[in-house]
Amino acid sequence: MWSSCVHVVVVLASLLVLLHSVALVSADKDSTTSQWQTLKGKPPLVIARGGFSGLFPGSSSVAYDFTLSTSVPDVLLWCDVQLTKEGAGICFPDLLLSNSSDVDIIYPKTVKTYTIDYTLKDLANVSVTQGIYSRIDRFDGNGYQILTVEDVAKILKPPAGLWLNIENNIFFSQHNLSMRNFVHSVMRKVVVNYISSPEVAFLNSIKGAVSPRTTKLVFRFLGLTEIEPSTNQTYGSLLKNLTFIKTFASGILVPKTYIWPVTTDNYLEPHTSLVLDAHKAKLTVFASGFMNDATLPYNYSYDPLAEYLSFIDNGNFTVDGVLSDFPITPSAAIDCFAHLRQNASVQDKPLVISKNGASGDYPDCTDLAYMKALEDGVDVLDCPVQMSKDGIPFCSSSISLNDITTVAQSSFQNFTMVVPEFQAEGRIYTFSLTWDQIKTLQPSISNPQEYYKLYRNPRFRRAGTYVKLSDFLNMAKNRSSVSGVLISIEYAAYLAEKQGLSVTDAVITELNKAGLDNQTGLDIMIQSTNSSVLMKFKEKSKCKLVYKIEEVIRDALHTTLQDIKKFADAVVINKASVFPENVEYVIGATDVVTKLHAFDLHVYVELFSNEYLSQAWDFFSDPTVEINSFVSGVNVDGIITDFPKTAVRYKRNKCLFYRERPSYMKPIQPGVLFTAISPAQLPPVEAPNPVLTESDVTEPPLPSALAPQITGGPTVAPTPPPPNGQPKINAACFFLSNLALLAIVATLLQL
Repeated sequence: MWSSCVHVVVVLASLLVLLHSVALVSADKDSTTSQWQTLKGKPPLVIARGGFSGLFPGSSSVAYDFTLSTSVPDVLLWCDVQLTKEGAGICFPDLLLSNSSDVDIIYPKTVKTYTIDYTLKDLANVSVTQGIYSRIDRFDGNGYQILTVEDVAKILKPPAGLWLNIENNIFFSQHNLSMRNFVHSVMRKVVVNYISSPEVAFLNSIKGAVSPRTTKLVFRFLGLTEIEPSTNQTYGSLLKNLTFIKTFASGILVPKTYIWPVTTDNYLEPHTSLVLDAHKAKLTVFASGFMNDATLPYNYSYDPLAEYLSFIDNGNFTVDGVLSDFPITPSAAIDCFAHLRQNASVQDKPLVISKNGASGDYPDCTDLAYMKALEDGVDVLDCPVQMSKDGIPFCSSSISLNDITTVAQSSFQNFTMVVPEFQAEGRIYTFSLTWDQIKTLQPSISNPQEYYKLYRNPRFRRAGTYVKLSDFLNMAKNRSSVSGVLISIEYAAYLAEKQGLSVTDAVITELNKAGLDNQTGLDIMIQSTNSSVLMKFKEKSKCKLVYKIEEVIRDALHTTLQDIKKFADAVVINKASVFPENVEYVIGATDVVTKLHAFDLHVYVELFSNEYLSQAWDFFSDPTVEINSFVSGVNVDGIITDFPKTAVRYKRNKCLFYRERPSYMKPIQPGVLFTAISPAQLPPVEAPNPVLTESDVTEPPLPSALAPQITGGPTVAPTPPPPNGQPKINAACFFLSNLALLAIVATLLQL
């Protein structure tokens, strides 16, 4: 059975070696067993449910193998045991074969459903597939065979052991198959370290045949209101009698909500006393249900590592183990992030730059978003500057108030206007309302993954107030932990020419008032996609200048970088300009960062978000893995994030200071995962990203601020500049008539 997939395993094994170097020994650990509040004072265990089942088909050879190459050395391989027709034990996620295999393709004319309907020989050509439909299925065509328990133990040789989960003993008994006999038989052939079951009678039936020194029995709790069949009690009732559980098991496995309950609107409630109570009863406690690609309670800000830390390093208790579909994340939590001292060493790079404050937790650019970013320890606080009608510069992530506030439901509905360079439809803009009017609006939290029902902190979706640039500067300069501020300026040409508002002059004035124009204590960064904006600041201030490249690029010409260096000290680029993607898989890496560094330009990359759908699959639905790959892999100087806390914690990560970093703290190898997809499942080839040229960065000088040509109220459609807000011209354009210019603009809008 095993020999027929040797070739596939060998190929995948070579890919795994490339993807993650196996580091079985984590040197220089500063944690001690006394820091852990587990039952025996040892670090909690990582149990990989079906291997790395969050990425690969559960219980497949590659899922198990990948676990061993990316997790802590003592990771346990979890096997859901099912029986075949002749009573052989296989590792398979479900009784129903069709849920996680291609059995319907191999046997299309049969109506057989369960594992017991087939012999081991029948299943030789059946492959394991991804059983959770919300997950990627592009590895399903690789022909991963169904493995026996002996296969997993003898071929994969898990260093720390094997965990057998017996979920359906009663079902098999009803079909004249004995799970008890199988367990006795397999334990004579291989070492089984843990056996779990939700059936009291089954655990009682095997406890006399296992040695508690080598095999631990664990009672698995199901839902609180579900009935345990042999006692006819609910699992909630059994939870109240831990001394009874101790008579047939050494530990319990519970859903994570038993420990940290969750409200109906998905917020955490205070933790229960379950772990402490179980430890008093001398029972180990394992928590289940950990998945990186699930909607976590909003308290965790979509950060799966934060969730693990709440179970292993909360100051009150530590669970004895976690059952995970993504074992790389708890491995890092245990070895790298638990018990971080307040005075621990902090890595200098990268700069953690906020995106509209901590906008993953509160509405963009509000006082709450900025206070949260400061509390999180952000290095550089950002303010995208917009102008009110009365010339007040304030922080706002959009020039369109419809995008960030409830203005469409306010009394200002009649201020709608059409400005094609901003939106094709009518909107209400910041320059149409006075600052006093803007202050009356309720902000609206951004939800970039709203289509997938991933919402941000809904209890605070309308919370906070907007702040003037002057207040923002005072907020930042009074925090010693902040090393700088980043002020973004867009649409300067339009605002000056059409609205009579000079955003550049307004920013320079506020910097002067705050005493920040020529000081050296706080880095003042001015960011823009418009090189002329940066040139103006270069002439009038000592600010650090940051050029934002909006396009996703694969390269930049030498002459282009020479031009950028004339007006910028740093560059902001998109993540995909570093690691290009195809259908959410990283397909390689560019040398854009290296080239920018060669011109002594700092490189800041955006946007790092915690929602798992914002990351390529290569990062395992873990924002920390993604951050590490950009920092350790390509040496970026700063990351721009709407969840600063995750990035700040990364810089305090103990594993960054180990002589040999463990595999779970090494950068990904770009493109390797993509090559593991079967040919039939490969997506279409995409056109390469463009190269940045000189014409992309050249801009005409900014116009002077004239009397406004648009007053608001009625619908108006002014002549639109390109998306970066600055019209690009060449010598030939001066000879065109006004009519020809309008025709060209209209044509461009239709393209």
